[in-house]
Amino acid sequence: MKIAHLADLHLGFRQYDRQTPRGGNQREADVAEAFRNAVGDLIAQRPDLVVFAGDIFHSIRPPNPAILHLFQQLQRLRAELPAVRVVMVAGEHDTPRSAETGTILRLYEALGVEVVADQARRVSFPELDCSVLAIPHQALRHADRPALRPQPGSTFNILVLHGVLPSLGEERGTMEYGGAPLTAAELGAAHWDYVALGHYHVAHRVEPNAWYAGSLEYVTPNPWGQLQDERAAGVAGKGYLLAHVPGARVEFRRVPLARQHVDLPIIEGKGLTPRELDHRIAAAVAAAQPAIDGQVVRQLVFDVPPGTARELDHARIRGYKARALHFHLDLRRPADAPTRAAAIAGRRRPLPALVREFLERRPLDADLDRAAFTALGVEYVERAGREDAG
Repeated sequence: MKIAHLADLHLGFRQYDRQTPRGGNQREADVAEAFRNAVGDLIAQRPDLVVFAGDIFHSIRPPNPAILHLFQQLQRLRAELPAVRVVMVAGEHDTPRSAETGTILRLYEALGVEVVADQARRVSFPELDCSVLAIPHQALRHADRPALRPQPGSTFNILVLHGVLPSLGEERGTMEYGGAPLTAAELGAAHWDYVALGHYHVAHRVEPNAWYAGSLEYVTPNPWGQLQDERAAGVAGKGYLLAHVPGARVEFRRVPLARQHVDLPIIEGKGLTPRELDHRIAAAVAAAQPAIDGQVVRQLVFDVPPGTARELDHARIRGYKARALHFHLDLRRPADAPTRAAAIAGRRRPLPALVREFLERRPLDADLDRAAFTALGVEYVERAGREDAG
């Protein structure tokens, strides 16, 4: 049996202020195109079962174009592969805070999709001799979570869930907040023919038969750390997984993206004059592969005093921004250096320290005072902690 494993589509994700010729957000259109490309490859691969392991949409109330796009692509899949079985679980982005609020995912049941949005549910497909235990985010975040064990009597037993395994993504802060925690012992991968996980945005092998599929696009505030995670894992870009059972032979199916995220080589700015730094940035832009035009680009520069930042050639920088879909000149002041060393160490820290690290990585406009911005964020977190303790 052939299983297609997708997760973290985040349809409706919007970023930056560039628009399509029809007036939509360009990044939202990019995310939609990635899913369209994935469906095209699914049709060519002809799986028996397609599982979506959560975070189908980027928000609980997604924009209408995203709702329609998912409907059209699932309808296209159904038309081309009428016998394919589809199971979809809700992630935290699909789960309302209030139990009284419904989920838009129920809409897709009209297309024959098995939608599991709140309670765990076992779905049987007798024609495939297959049983799927589907665990949405809502079912995992409660203390009385279901036992993750297969159903006797089925030849193939598949587990689909949306949750967070410990330590994954901690080194670079690339795991999304808000996921339901899960341990390897609870997962019990050895009991299953295949385990399809969602929430972590990089394709990652947990066990030979248990994988995170990763996202289809870069839909996180820290895509640069995610690029590093991908390189460390030997993953080439974005895509979905095709698992063959029995045996759990897993194939990564890369999906073409509308544009690339380009992280230019880091510049050490210590001792450079504004003119010298301008030349270094210009050289990095000129050498970029691919060229920055239409791409999402970051240029990280360490140890840049405020005076040097003010005297850069901002007209030239605006030219880079006009060429790229998004060009972020991330200037780090000398005070950021200790934080950089601490981030590399990857140790567990209290919440204020984690917030400080996140804010010091977050893309900011070059003329914004990063130190003041970070200090304010940490102050809010510490104040909230003191109020809770009181």
